[in-house]
Amino acid sequence: MKRVYLLAVVIPFLLLPHCEMSAEIRVQPENLESLVAAAVANNPEVKASHSRWKMFASKARQASALEDPMVMFKLQNMLARQPGVFNKDPQSARVVGISQQLPFFGKRVLRKDVARHEADSWQWALEERKLELTRMVKESYYRLWATEKELLIVDKNLKLLTDLLTIAELKYSIGQGVQQDIFKAGLEKSKMVDMQITLQQQRKSLEANLNYLLCRPGNTPVGPVADFALPVVSLSSEQLNAIAIEQRPQVKSLASLIHKGDASYRLVQKERYPDFNLSLEYMFRQPVSTDMVTDPGDNMVSLGVTFNLPVQQKKRQEMQAESSFERSMAIDELNALKNNISYSINEGLTQLERRRKLVDLYKEGTLPQAEQSLESALISYRVNKVDFLTLLDSRMSLFNYERELYESQAEYMMTLAQLEAAIGTDPVAAPGHIQQH
Repeated sequence: MKRVYLLAVVIPFLLLPHCEMSAEIRVQPENLESLVAAAVANNPEVKASHSRWKMFASKARQASALEDPMVMFKLQNMLARQPGVFNKDPQSARVVGISQQLPFFGKRVLRKDVARHEADSWQWALEERKLELTRMVKESYYRLWATEKELLIVDKNLKLLTDLLTIAELKYSIGQGVQQDIFKAGLEKSKMVDMQITLQQQRKSLEANLNYLLCRPGNTPVGPVADFALPVVSLSSEQLNAIAIEQRPQVKSLASLIHKGDASYRLVQKERYPDFNLSLEYMFRQPVSTDMVTDPGDNMVSLGVTFNLPVQQKKRQEMQAESSFERSMAIDELNALKNNISYSINEGLTQLERRRKLVDLYKEGTLPQAEQSLESALISYRVNKVDFLTLLDSRMSLFNYERELYESQAEYMMTLAQLEAAIGTDPVAAPGHIQQH
């Protein structure tokens, strides 16, 4: 009778909800905006993309510059038998000259346009890289949140399974239980420990990945992730697609390459015309007085122009083909990107709707029902109206639904981050009615 009395006292106490009584100091939660800003500021790939853009921007500023002028000094028509003597022959002179290469009218502007459009494409490639990095940080952030939540419910269930194992052993010791209950509770506890080890390792991996994206030491501690609300995207797929065409950096990058191809084609047309070289020479002469000729030695000036003959048409035809293929390639890539954007938007909206409905279902239906089922099983178990396996099954069902709720919430936010990367801006902050779920 003493054992029965002890069982009646211990079981309700063990099945009471576990209170979190931790003396640990709470670490400040991580701030998503700060993490994204740090990643964009410190990530070496972003820095490399920025330097590449600046390099091509510098090339664009060089493209329209003239070549340096050429200065010439010449001793002209000296007598071989008397070098350095200029008063023996009227053709001898000291000559100073300057020349300047001048491309055909319009070539400089087109060269600048070609280089500028290429620099613009790299600038938008930099913005695309920032957008992609932001998506990666957000995905790691929300995966980390889900992992932490799963670790919390695993810890809670480990404590409960430990209590259930104690109860099963106690009931078995007084002849009110079976040994199979002890084995089943021990097995579930071992599975839960295995899950805990996996989740702890997963959190370390996510920490390392987040530190990698932020370019900081891999062992830098990452604080907990704060809870969040699920924002609702109120815009239609057509509206989001229009925003993407206007905002997505990669769209602008490919558009710049199309403009570059157009400018390159016009430049090739200009290559059919010659470039010019203007020259000015000044001759310093000395008076010449001989038996055969007398020359006062007046100084002389020469003006000249030379130009190339653009007769190598095969070369220019290939240049024209190159510019045409470059433009066609950019157009096809842009069309493929627009098709991919449209698919990503439709798929993203579908996933958001699915995940939001699942979250609503878990919060409003499945979890309350699972909690009620567990509570009923606990009450019935205390009075021996249900067996231990039924109680354990109710507890594990609630555990699995809790995990699925957290996974759905995290997947919702990750899908939102992917949608943001697809359209080039935050779909929630875009013009339109914004709700909070």
